[in-house]
Amino acid sequence: MSINPIITATDLALIIQLAVAPVFLLAGIAGFLNVMSGRLGRIVDRARVVGLRELRLTDLEQKDICQRELRILWRRSKITNWAIGLCTAAALLVCTLIVSLFVGGFWKLHIGGLIIGFFVLALVFLIVALMLFLKEVQLATRTLRIAREFSVDEGS
Repeated sequence: MSINPIITATDLALIIQLAVAPVFLLAGIAGFLNVMSGRLGRIVDRARVVGLRELRLTDLEQKDICQRELRILWRRSKITNWAIGLCTAAALLVCTLIVSLFVGGFWKLHIGGLIIGFFVLALVFLIVALMLFLKEVQLATRTLRIAREFSVDEGS
């Protein structure tokens, strides 16, 4: 393996072309992170409201409903944290992939296998994060049913 740091403008243009697709993936991951962090903020806000409500209640049945919702909110926050962590790891792998493209192209290193590994691992992390996101949305729907129970119980 020879290291030849001389690179032509054509070589550089090709490397930049190769790096564009991962950059778009990185932008998509950033958007997804934005959505998930917004959801996490809502979960935390809702947990505060439910926790304060539970403290003021005297009816044991209504307290139980609040505690069930808090348990689900806690699960939702843990799942969302995992999804955020996996998305962040995927983004870091994509950044590493882009750097590897430039370094490998500049020094003419044969690191195609490494680059493929970064890309595949980033996509696996992203797939798992999306599955966790789906699970969190399902839990949010379940929470809506519990909140409806509370409002029906509270109105009677």
